[in-house]
Order: sequence, then C-alpha cells, then structure tokens
Amino acid sequence: MNVKFGRWFWSIVIFFTLAGMALPVMAEEKLTSEDKTAGVSEKKTSEDKVAGVIEKHASGKVAVVNGTVIRQDTFDRELDAVRQRFMMQGQKLDDSRLPTIKKNVLENLIHRELLYQESQKSGVKIENKAVDEKFGDWKKQFPDEAQFKSIMGMMNLTEEVVRSQIRQQMAVEEFIDKKFADKIAVSDKETKDYYDANPDFFKQPEQIKASHILIKVDTKADDTKKAEARKKMEGFQEQLKKGGDFAAIAKESSECPSNAKGGDLGYFKRGQMVKPFEDAAFALKTGEMSDIVETRFGYHLIKTTDKKAETTSPYEEVRERLADYLKQEKKLKEVNLYASKLKEESKIERFIE
Repeated sequence: MNVKFGRWFWSIVIFFTLAGMALPVMAEEKLTSEDKTAGVSEKKTSEDKVAGVIEKHASGKVAVVNGTVIRQDTFDRELDAVRQRFMMQGQKLDDSRLPTIKKNVLENLIHRELLYQESQKSGVKIENKAVDEKFGDWKKQFPDEAQFKSIMGMMNLTEEVVRSQIRQQMAVEEFIDKKFADKIAVSDKETKDYYDANPDFFKQPEQIKASHILIKVDTKADDTKKAEARKKMEGFQEQLKKGGDFAAIAKESSECPSNAKGGDLGYFKRGQMVKPFEDAAFALKTGEMSDIVETRFGYHLIKTTDKKAETTSPYEEVRERLADYLKQEKKLKEVNLYASKLKEESKIERFIE
C-alpha cells in the first residue's frame, strides 16, 4: 500500500471540492482527517478509492450562464470529487441520492460562475504571478514531478485547468471579501452564546499515542503463509520480552510506512483505526505492549506510549477561532442570498436534469 499516493490524490480532490465558495451540496458533510497510516487505518486504500471512479467524458455543455458555457468535463470533475468525499467518510453514494447530488453540483457551478462574472464586472484582476505562486504552493504537496503527472493524468486534469480554477477561486474570494467581509462582525456575546449552547462541539475525545510493528499477511493467504507471518512476529515478541528496543525493531522490520519513525503512529482517537487494533491499543496502559493482534492487514504488536483523557476546550482558548467561524457562516449566508438574487436576474440555460 502506498500512503503517499493516497495523500497526494486527496490534495487534488479537496482542492476541487473546496474551490467553490458556497457549496450547499456539501453542507451536511465534514471532511475527515487523513488516514494515520497505511496498514492500520480503517479507511479504504487509495487504490480501492480510485478504481472505477475516474472516467473520461464527452466535452459537451451542461449549462450556459449569461452566455458563458459550463462544460461537461468540468461538471464531471466536480461530481467525481463529491464521490471521493463520500468515500473518504466511508459512505456510499447510492443511486437514490445521485439525482439530488447532480442537481446541487450543477447549481454550485452556476453559482460559482455568477460570482466570478460579478468579480470581473467589479474590476477584480488576478495577476499571473499570484496564480503562479498559488499553483506552486499547491504543487509542492506532491513528492516529485512523476507523482504529480501521474495523479493529474488519473484525474484527467491539465495544469491549464488547475490554473484556471485557481484564478477563478482567487477572483471570487477577493470580490466576496470586498463586498461582504468588511461589513460582517461577530460580537463577544454571539461567540459566548454559541459556545454555551453547543458544549459537545468543544469536547476533545480521549486520544492515545501508540507505536506498532506490522508483519503483513493477506486475509486470503493460506494457513502456511499465515503461520509463517505469525511465527516471525512471535520472534519479535520474544526479543521484546527480553528487553529488546521496540522502536529499533519496528524501524528495521515493520512492514508499515510508520517504520521510518520507529513504528510511531502519533495520537489517534477511537474510530480512526481498524476495530481489533483500536480495542487492543486503548486497553493498554501507558508503556504496556499488547499480545499479537490480528487485523485484515496482518499481525501487529502495539505499544501505547501516551494517553490524553477527554477534555473540553475552554472558551478563551477557542474564542478567536469561533469568532472566525461565525463570521464565515454569516458571510456564506450573505453570499448565498446574493447568488440566489443573481440567478433570478441572469439568463441561465441548463442542459441536464
């Protein structure tokens, strides 16, 4: 499994799903954090996610907004990004939900185009240098040129398309900031009232920090191969019982990318790892090592190195971020109302149902 592949792939998916300023189709969803590591995370592998999703489509038109065409391939990229977001959250986009999702994706694209047109009417100009810098920063997320080109090809993207998306996004953001942001304020009373009314939002769940050693074995492997893998793990277990260094063994022998860090997986909460791994890790006291744990990835030895109990973030700690959040919520509401008015005043043709 290639954890880097998945990470760079998601950087493209997230870029395209977040490029629109107001996306009601996404409102009920929350992006999950990246998988902690290949080999223990509950999320599907990137290969599973990609398979069968990216397709090439005809370059027709799905809508015309005040004379500007929204192309089929643009619509398809946005729809694929929504599918990927559902997959990231372990959800399936079934056929019954697809018509509504498609409708909302189309309306989001129309919404975005209208805001971009308004930005151009208002005189917003995005310099090529600014686009280049933004594109360069985004491209730096990829480990090398070969990986970048591979993922771009898989997503049926070109640098021209990405730069165009960046330019449009920057123009819309500048327009919205000038028109709305400076006029929107959030009082201390509003932030405090929100904090008091939503205590669960500010709870930090119990977390643990753990390391592991992994010996991979396929779930479909025969008994002989499974026995060989387990015997190998039993050898490491014996070394550790005699005082062996966990991090050193993990670095030398673990078959998980975390081996580079001596098996360290960092902090994680419940629900982020496969169940057998999670149950074993959370049952340990700090400094304890588990017995051999079997998951669908193979055999593990787990060592819990730290624990953080559930806490509630104090108001003063979250006040500024909460104010920013509430300001963004107000701005989003104003932008949606403004875009709805633009739709009523514009000539819009839709070519898909």
